Amino acid sequence: MVEWINTPGLTPYPEALAFMENRAAAIARGKAEECIWLLEHPPLYTAGTSAKIEDLVDPDRFDVFEARRGGQYTYHGPGQRVAYVMLDVAKRGRDVRCFVHDLESWVIATLAEFNVTGERRDGRVGVWVTRPDKPKAADGSLREDKVAALGIRLRKWVSFHGLSINVEPDLAHFDGIVPCGITAHGVTSLVDLGLPVTMADVDVALQRTFQTVMQKNVTARGKCSG
Repeated sequence: MVEWINTPGLTPYPEALAFMENRAAAIARGKAEECIWLLEHPPLYTAGTSAKIEDLVDPDRFDVFEARRGGQYTYHGPGQRVAYVMLDVAKRGRDVRCFVHDLESWVIATLAEFNVTGERRDGRVGVWVTRPDKPKAADGSLREDKVAALGIRLRKWVSFHGLSINVEPDLAHFDGIVPCGITAHGVTSLVDLGLPVTMADVDVALQRTFQTVMQKNVTARGKCSG
């Protein structure tokens, strides 16, 4: 069983981090169920274990937190659906690469519920969309923007941290960092893409697609979903 928690309002980051660490430890001890926590944060930046200080362009803009997850700098704030995943990776095959691949597949399936084609890109973490409505890049290729970010940590084969989908955040808030260390591409949101999508709509899609993408691999050990 996976417990779903949906917290209204804005959750302070230290509170979320403490909850995740405690819940992950309890799951590892067999004392708690797996958990997906849906929430929003006040505007803030987080630094992953690979963050480079030069990518923090405006350090005084918002609070900056050491996330202790994989990845670099990212932004969290109102209008962004954060899904923290406290899941037993051991029973999902003990393959971190496959687990991250499945999280990406979950996001891609969620976006497909709104007729948005999310894609992976080699060398770029997260989920991306092409923007034929925007000016092309200097090399003539279509512009690509990130619509969702991922970053996890494992402790005793239990995951925490997770993913974020930009529903309707203030995209200007990303200007204070180099998101995930990538300068050649932009950031977008579902509303920026012209979709009248609400946070509640995204929550329904996340729960529906979780069953088909993530849960089916609980017994399919070592197999990445498509």
